[in-house]
Amino acid sequence: MPDERGHLQRSLQMFQDNVRRAGPAAAGSYALIGAVILFGAIGYAADAWQGTAPRFLLGGLALGLVVGFYELARSVWPR
Repeated sequence: MPDERGHLQRSLQMFQDNVRRAGPAAAGSYALIGAVILFGAIGYAADAWQGTAPRFLLGGLALGLVVGFYELARSVWPR
């Protein structure tokens, strides 16, 4: 039984190390998704308010991609 407990301990330690290393990439991906959704929703609301074609929606999505990729790069490659 002591060998099984040691194996479980090592497995949990390795899992914690992997989660710790994946943290910045996960945060960056959430920032990318959040920026696209947020700016897309703002563009959609502006189009609905103005009664225009989806030009604000497309602009919001493009801006969301730019901001999201910037945040992704900033979180993955810190200074």
